[in-house]
Amino acid sequence: MSLRSVIVSTGSYLPDKNLTNQDLEKIVDTTDDWIVQRTGIRERHIAAPDQPTSDMAIRAAERALQSSGLTAADIDGVIVATTTPDQSFPSVAVRVQAALGLRAGPAFDVQAVCSGFVYALSVANALLQTGAMKRVIVIGAEKMSSLLNWEDRTTCVLFGDGAGAVILESRDDAENGILSTHLYADGQFRDLLYTNGGTSTTGAAGHIVMHGKEVFKNAVTLMADIVQEVLDKNAITPDQIDWLVPHQANLRIITGTAEKLHMSMDKVVVTVDKHGNTSAASIPLALDTAVRDGRIQRGQTLLLEALGGGLTWAAALIKY
Repeated sequence: MSLRSVIVSTGSYLPDKNLTNQDLEKIVDTTDDWIVQRTGIRERHIAAPDQPTSDMAIRAAERALQSSGLTAADIDGVIVATTTPDQSFPSVAVRVQAALGLRAGPAFDVQAVCSGFVYALSVANALLQTGAMKRVIVIGAEKMSSLLNWEDRTTCVLFGDGAGAVILESRDDAENGILSTHLYADGQFRDLLYTNGGTSTTGAAGHIVMHGKEVFKNAVTLMADIVQEVLDKNAITPDQIDWLVPHQANLRIITGTAEKLHMSMDKVVVTVDKHGNTSAASIPLALDTAVRDGRIQRGQTLLLEALGGGLTWAAALIKY
């Protein structure tokens, strides 16, 4: 018997407020042309001041549950990837658990910033393969706007809010499912992308500080390396990947990764223009978008990859 973790369904949520580049031109010294040329971002969604990360996570999870044909009684646990929790504790995951009416079981958060969803997916996969649980909801949810300095034009134009979710189910000898996950971090690069605050230091969350050129340079190299590792591990060639579902941080990084794979951009799911960088929420948001519009079909092979503060980077190969 070989257990494999299969994606049963997906779901996502975006806040109502849509902040365009033209809107940003009115509050910070920037232009639509500058933002688009450097990032590919045209707009992003911003949560209301009184809307916490958990609210977005719950809505995304509800939509995944609605699409699955399952009920709350069928779900054994919740894992949430987030770097913007409602509180230092309890976790966002336990709030989701309570809101969905799930029975007592594992519920916890994972923090790997933009790589968080792939990290959480890997943890869920490991738990499911033990046979200890049957189904887990994995969520990436972020209120990145709460970490922004709206006077810093180098960072406030990049990020947005939202949440995405998948339901994973362990199945015996399934053809589909997670084929491999690959997780990395290198703390020597921790000062390239960080917040200048924290619970045990300043007592406040702080704001995002980013050394963009250095992050970009490392992202291009590390994404190429991990993509090659995925190919080697699974003994496949780039043409056997049907869809690249990357972290949505910067269109130039996404394009660079596709070029390394000799993959047409027609086979790359791109939502960064509409969502901005939603950190751990970006991959599940992009995945749900492409599933619901019919691009991603059952039986297709997906490559998920991301890089975030830490630096962390991660990838997953999945037969959907």
